[in-house]
Amino acid sequence: MGSVWVGERVRLRGVEPEDWEEFKRFDQDSEVQRNADMVHVARSDAGYVRWAEEQSLRKPENDEFQLAIEALENDTLVGALSTNGTSRRAGRFSFGIAIGRNFHRRGYASDALVILLRFMFAERRYHKAEAGIYGYNQASIALHESLGFTHEGILRDHEFLDGAYQDMVLMGITAEEFSARHMRR
Repeated sequence: MGSVWVGERVRLRGVEPEDWEEFKRFDQDSEVQRNADMVHVARSDAGYVRWAEEQSLRKPENDEFQLAIEALENDTLVGALSTNGTSRRAGRFSFGIAIGRNFHRRGYASDALVILLRFMFAERRYHKAEAGIYGYNQASIALHESLGFTHEGILRDHEFLDGAYQDMVLMGITAEEFSARHMRR
């Protein structure tokens, strides 16, 4: 039996100190930053080194963690994902994912999310995953739809990015919905 952290195209792994240069490269792409979260203030190489070192030593708390996404074909770091807003009591969690521009449209995000969702549902007993996606990010909305997520609402003019207020599209999938589409038998 293989690792729960390996899919068809990618492996999820902890952030390593030597990953700092790739994360710096991702952060230098403002579109990738906006789609994932927001544009952050530029930081020094030493700042990236320190951040990567801190991430590599950070222990998950309350099932909240960040993982690197590595392509299986060449062991290249292609992006990252994280869990947040976890609630064991309510049985739900949120997550974020970012893939570097040079690695878009290769199935990496889809594979990484299937790995993450399978882990959170089958190993941690969460009931529901939630995603908040900026309304202009049609590629991410389509990705989530393809995985079986349901549109649950829109928060209008919710975040200020790139000089304008942006809508936040709320999407979710339950463990049962995910299992029906993606669980290995």
